[in-house]
Amino acid sequence: MSGHGTPIKMTSRKCGPLKGTAEVPGDKSISHRALILGALSVGETKITGLLEGEDVLDTAKAMRAFGAEVTQHGPGSWSVHGVGVGGFAEPEDVIDCGNSGTGVRLIMGAMATSPIVATFTGDGSLRKRPMGRVTDPIRLFGAQAFGRHGGRLPMTILGAPSPAPVRYATPMASAQVKSAVLLAGLNAPGQTVVIEKTPTRDHTERMLRGFGAEITTEVTEQGHVITLQGQPELKAQEVAVPRDPSSAAFPVCAALIVPGSEIVVPGVSQNPTRNGIFITLREMGADLTFENEREEGGEPVADLRVRYSKLHGIDVPAERASAQIDEYPVLSVVAAFAEGVTRMPGVHELRVKESDRIDAMARGLEANGIKIEEDEDTLIVHGCGPEGVPGGGTAVTHLDHRIAMSFMVLGMAAQQPVSVDDGSPIATSFPIFEDLMAGLGAEIVRADR
Repeated sequence: MSGHGTPIKMTSRKCGPLKGTAEVPGDKSISHRALILGALSVGETKITGLLEGEDVLDTAKAMRAFGAEVTQHGPGSWSVHGVGVGGFAEPEDVIDCGNSGTGVRLIMGAMATSPIVATFTGDGSLRKRPMGRVTDPIRLFGAQAFGRHGGRLPMTILGAPSPAPVRYATPMASAQVKSAVLLAGLNAPGQTVVIEKTPTRDHTERMLRGFGAEITTEVTEQGHVITLQGQPELKAQEVAVPRDPSSAAFPVCAALIVPGSEIVVPGVSQNPTRNGIFITLREMGADLTFENEREEGGEPVADLRVRYSKLHGIDVPAERASAQIDEYPVLSVVAAFAEGVTRMPGVHELRVKESDRIDAMARGLEANGIKIEEDEDTLIVHGCGPEGVPGGGTAVTHLDHRIAMSFMVLGMAAQQPVSVDDGSPIATSFPIFEDLMAGLGAEIVRADR
């Protein structure tokens, strides 16, 4: 599949019990960061378990364009010969980040304090997404940014020739913004400080520390205060990428709503800034257990055992949003099969993801016979009960991989088949989704086959 190619209509049909082991791909967030920090290090960074979806492959191409030597040695096995902090070369061509907001925003930060020029673009979805949330803080370092109206791609960044460290309070809960500022701060003298009112996923801080940066986090009245000492010499590392909890959410949620199912999802990251979906599902009554808890690559991981469950609606705490922001689309699918109402407040950030995910899920769920309420910051799903979702509709994905996969999950337990207008974006984050789900017993059919 290609998130940049011809649309592929896909249909998911009601299936028998899902059984087996679901070995989901490596974590996308950690894969991006491993490539970027490997490129900013001295020596050879070896990465295992790298996600080989289009988003991450686009970041690998970008690191090559900035002068790093990036090599694939086998499935999930990569090496990066870095150029060191401040060592990025000027790219010879436009950097195409495809569908990846994480990739483009982190790379903009990483190059913003080097005296080079780079132009960034992406696919139709990425070109609609706001970049001002990153270009505003990198301007404080002395960089310049020139983009389309509304701060959108294509955009040219002129790196700061004499960067100054900054102190920046993030105006929204965004790990991408925090990470972009920290990566920019690597090549600025002195201390760069980021202040978060609401903590977000901390992969960047963990990995920076692992690569040898001096970075601290302190909880104060202002929030989480993260302080980075600039101009370190990052040392190459061996990075084992744990399995992605956002990808794991799809087989997990499918097993919960398909009667008779029982699956195991091994080695899934249980980072406390990422595991909100599993906490929420258990609160809804999910039979979900964590086995063989351990640490891999500096991240807590566990094997998940999941059994079909009769679920009930809940009020999801708004403060949990940052720990499960990417999982709300598939969570809203689970809510459709629950008894009662599920309220999901504090999700305004979904409006500016790969699509307006609140609107995309609301319209798609309505098309499949599910009652929805929404406002700018909240999605409310009126559950139809374990086997009461009508289905039979087609959802518009808006080039959004998570919307496409969520409706494929819906179709596995709905009364009638569920279709999406374009499943091709799934390749950006979960290229083995179809084969993995088929191996468990799901029935997903492409119109092009």
